[in-house]
Amino acid sequence: MKSTSEIGAVAVAPAKAGYRSMLENVLPVLVALAIAAVVGDVLILTFGESPANVYSLLVEGTWGNFYGIGQVLYKATTLTFTGLAFALASRAGLFNVGAESQLAMGGFAAALMGYLLPASVPGVIAVVLCVCAAAAGGSAVAAVPGALRARFGASEVIVTIMLNFVVLALLNWLVSSHFHVIETLHTLPINSGRVSRLADMFLAFRGSAANWTMLLAIAAALISTWFLFRTRAGYELRVVGLQPDAAEYGGVSVPRVLFSTMALSGALAGIGGVNFVLGYKGYYEEGFAGGAGFLGIAVALVGRNHPIGIVFAALLFATLSQGGLAVNALVPKQLTDILTAVVILAVAMSVPEVQRQIRLSTARALAMLQTSTSRAEGKT
Repeated sequence: MKSTSEIGAVAVAPAKAGYRSMLENVLPVLVALAIAAVVGDVLILTFGESPANVYSLLVEGTWGNFYGIGQVLYKATTLTFTGLAFALASRAGLFNVGAESQLAMGGFAAALMGYLLPASVPGVIAVVLCVCAAAAGGSAVAAVPGALRARFGASEVIVTIMLNFVVLALLNWLVSSHFHVIETLHTLPINSGRVSRLADMFLAFRGSAANWTMLLAIAAALISTWFLFRTRAGYELRVVGLQPDAAEYGGVSVPRVLFSTMALSGALAGIGGVNFVLGYKGYYEEGFAGGAGFLGIAVALVGRNHPIGIVFAALLFATLSQGGLAVNALVPKQLTDILTAVVILAVAMSVPEVQRQIRLSTARALAMLQTSTSRAEGKT
C-alpha cells in the first residue's frame, strides 16, 4: 500500500508537469522581450531620444488606432501561415526553409484561379476554390524536397533553399512574359474570389489592408492544434520528429510521414498567399511575400512550435514591423529589425537555461513536499 507521501507525489505530478510545460514555453519569450527592451533602450539613447517616447509612439502607431491595428492584423495573418508551415515540418524533424517560394506559388495559384473563374461564380465557392488552388500550389513546391528526403534522404534544407530561387524566378518569368498587365509587375485582376476587408464593415479600419482572411489563419491554428495533439496522424508526425527509429519499429512509415508533412507544410504556406491576393490587392504581384516566408521561421521559434503560440508570436512580429514605420520620425526604422533579431537570439539562448532552472525548481519543490509530508506522518 502506498504511503501518504507517495500518493501526494503522484497526485501533484500531473499538475506540476503541466505547469512546468507552460513555464518552459512562456518564460523564454518573456526573458527575450525583456532583453530586447533593454537593448532597445540603449540603442534609442544613442540616437538622443527618450525610450519612453519611442515606445509610446510605437504602441500608438500599432495598437493605438484602428488603422495600425488593421495593419498589424494583416501582417500577422501571413506570418501565422508561414509560422505554422515551419512548425509543422519542425515537429516531424524537418527544416522547411522554402516557405517563401511556397507562399509565392500559393498566391500565384490563387490569382490564376480567381482570374479564370467567371464573375458569375458565387463568392463563397470562388474563395474556396482559390484557397484550394493556393494550398495545391504551395504543396506542390514543398512536395519536391519532401519526396527527395523520403526517397533518397536528401537534405530538405538545401533543396528548399535552392527551390526558393528556382520557383521565384519561374514565377517572375511567367508574370512578365504571359500574365502581367502592361507596364506593371502584377497579373490581371481576379474576376471572382475577393475577400472583404474589415473596412467594408467597420469604417474605422479605412485604409488598412486587414481582411477576413485572418479568420482563416485562426482556423488553421486551431485545426493544426487538433491535428497535432488529438489525431493519430499528428501523433505519428511528432513521434517521427522525436525518434524516427522508434516510430519505424512501432510500425509507422517514416518516409510516408516525411513526405506528407512537407506537402502539408507547403499547403499551409501557400494558403498564406490568399491574404494578399484575395484580401488586399486582387492580383499576384512580384515580391509580395516580402520575406514573410523566412520570418515565419522566427515566428515558429518564438511561438515554441505550438500553433496557438505562433498566433501570438505573429502578432508580436507584425507589431514590430508596423511599429518601425510609426517610430521612423524619431529613430531609424531598422531599429525594429534589430529588436526582432534580438528577440530571436534571446529566445534561442534562453530556452535551455530557463528549462534547466524550471526543472531544478520543480525537483526542489517536489522534494520539499515529500519531506513535509513525511514529517507530518511521523508526528501522527
